[in-house]
Amino acid sequence: MRMRTQRRATSRTPTSNPEPECEPGRPASAGLAPLRLRLDLRYDGAAFHGWATQPGLPTVQQAVEEALWRALGLPALPALTVAGRTDAGVHARGQVAHVDVPAERWAAAADSADRRLARLLPPSVRVTAIGPAPAGFDARFSALWRRYTYRVCDDPTLADPLRRHDTLWYFRGLDLDVMNDAAASCLGEHDFAAFCRARQGATTIRQLLRLDWARTEPGICLGTVVADAFCHNMVRALTGALLAVGDGSRARDWPGAVLAGRRRDPAVRVAPAHALCLEEVGYPDPGAMAARAAATRRTRTSA
Repeated sequence: MRMRTQRRATSRTPTSNPEPECEPGRPASAGLAPLRLRLDLRYDGAAFHGWATQPGLPTVQQAVEEALWRALGLPALPALTVAGRTDAGVHARGQVAHVDVPAERWAAAADSADRRLARLLPPSVRVTAIGPAPAGFDARFSALWRRYTYRVCDDPTLADPLRRHDTLWYFRGLDLDVMNDAAASCLGEHDFAAFCRARQGATTIRQLLRLDWARTEPGICLGTVVADAFCHNMVRALTGALLAVGDGSRARDWPGAVLAGRRRDPAVRVAPAHALCLEEVGYPDPGAMAARAAATRRTRTSA
């Protein structure tokens, strides 16, 4: 999950077919006060090359920005900031984003914005809520934590073809007790460089708040991961390591040893994206949004 600063691109030309309600790239009216909106979203990631806009490829960000541009009659494409930049194929039930728009545009469109967005967005994306954000709110930096789940079927006789798009079929039995013992060694604040795809100048120190597995029904194992933030591929790399422990391929102390090494281990297999889902993003009380955002922006260093 890449957590990079969102690029501002307010003069891009939309690519979808419906006629716009205004011409893209027209300067906003002088003197209009900006208003920050919070959007809650869910999407099926199978149809997209991840969240972030990429030239020539369908992405969730592009789809939502173009729908907002039309629904609110904006003078140019808006630039969304998101809580977690999901990778290609990853789903979301609880994604959160914010966007700054001219206040008068929201006032004119607020009563029908949700219905317009429902018509303009593809069926694989829904905006479940949209409205003015609390003062100081930042979808990325105000977040306290993100919660993901990873769904696995480890019994070939119980694999459901109707859930194959959000479930990993893993036909080696998993020992969840051993997996949970191994996961406990990764909890807390650590340098997760061993489980992340490195980016120059970016910290890999994260606070892992929860990492555990449970059987939710026969043959189905659900992993739950909660952290203040995630590095690129972190959840899927941790999942891959724990699956290797659960099927007996690796010892239960292996993930902890890999973590302590602080170097990406090629033996750690990154689990497939399609079984991963962003379930929820947690935020503080409205009055603490700005303070949380300021604290999150600090650079973390290892002890």
